[in-house]
Amino acid sequence: MTAAGGVALLVVRLSDSFADFWPALARELDVPLTEWTPGPEAAPPPRAGVVLVAAGGHETQIGAVLPLLGIPPGIPVLAVGASTSHRVAAQAVAAGASDYFALPDDRDGLRDALAVAVQRRRAALGRAALAHLEAQAHAFREIIGESPALRAALERAARVVPHAEATVLITGETGTGKELLARALHYGGPRAAAPFVELNCAALPAPLLESELFGHERGAFTDARTAKPGLFEVAEGGTLFLDEIDHLAPELQGKLLRALEQKSMRRLGATASRTVDVRIVAATNTDLAAAVQQGLFREDLYYRLNVITLELPPLRARGQDVLLLAEFFLSRFSARYGLPQPPLEPAARRALLAHSWPGNIRELRNTIERAILLSPPGSFAVAELEPGRVSPASAAPVPFPATLAEIQRAAARAMLAATGGNRSEAARRLGISRSRLLRLLEGGGGDAN
Repeated sequence: MTAAGGVALLVVRLSDSFADFWPALARELDVPLTEWTPGPEAAPPPRAGVVLVAAGGHETQIGAVLPLLGIPPGIPVLAVGASTSHRVAAQAVAAGASDYFALPDDRDGLRDALAVAVQRRRAALGRAALAHLEAQAHAFREIIGESPALRAALERAARVVPHAEATVLITGETGTGKELLARALHYGGPRAAAPFVELNCAALPAPLLESELFGHERGAFTDARTAKPGLFEVAEGGTLFLDEIDHLAPELQGKLLRALEQKSMRRLGATASRTVDVRIVAATNTDLAAAVQQGLFREDLYYRLNVITLELPPLRARGQDVLLLAEFFLSRFSARYGLPQPPLEPAARRALLAHSWPGNIRELRNTIERAILLSPPGSFAVAELEPGRVSPASAAPVPFPATLAEIQRAAARAMLAATGGNRSEAARRLGISRSRLLRLLEGGGGDAN
């Protein structure tokens, strides 16, 4: 840690003008100095607390170099040149600089502006450090349970938390709490003060998903009337959580791999790449290794995502955790709806433990909410647990004799009933894709996976 509280000055040298001034300025401000000259073979600049673009005699290059730096939001950027033209100053600010100074006349103004920028960055880093300490203390408290299966998963996760660069793949059935664990990894780690951004890869078609992830420039496609940053840029310095990663289209799998390998990405319609500092946490409820074998998922991307795997156990494997979670949801929903919190009677406890919970925590949460709303105030009616329960035996029988198509369709409907209408879980249990399940339910063919 430096005397400046970790704030460093990065000078991007577009020219050698006033080169002797930068070390003296850094000493006066008591900050470490790094100088970097852009070029075809030059490595990306290091992260810094304050950036100064030294462009004496090359002021027209300021607008071109700033987008290449990939400077996170909140980092002050000052531009310095020899020209005193107001037009040059306006162009520098329009390109992203906080201010423009013409040397040698503006030496004092530059010195004062840098002093203020360093002070503000120190304060911001101090607030971030406090937020990080608080987040670390509370990160895993939202994950309720004491079963050995859950404790083992969380202990493994805790070893990953301090390592900001490690890519994590969270696996587990639908409803096991994968997003909650991803948030705990983020808010308990060194990136806690930066954004946590989530995206469900199954929620958008491939063209929209590409624009959402990587952003686009104005005119990149018909409706692109303005430029738009992608989620990689929005999550700069933080975590990008990609849920249902198995649904990522093949053409986007390649772009994601390049972004992970090169730590840079390019907006749609752009000619220059931008450096990104983002931790990727991906999640899936399917067997990605099997998807690789079936040619549905890129093998190289799978290995890149699978650096650290955290598997969340299903609720049926967590024993008494069902009751701990039920008590938690009883308290939450009683308070939300202004109802007295009912006790969890032995009959209700037995019913909760007897159910297999194919929808896991999500199913339990919805069940408790429904029971709270439909039971007499202050009570918890066991009968209200039953409407959401559909066992395979209660589903329509598979017809026989019948055509193969009729048998497949009946099996799909029975499995959908057994999972309480959860299509993703039904497809997983049948060993088919979600799209194939939908075709079977609609009466279409089922030849394709």
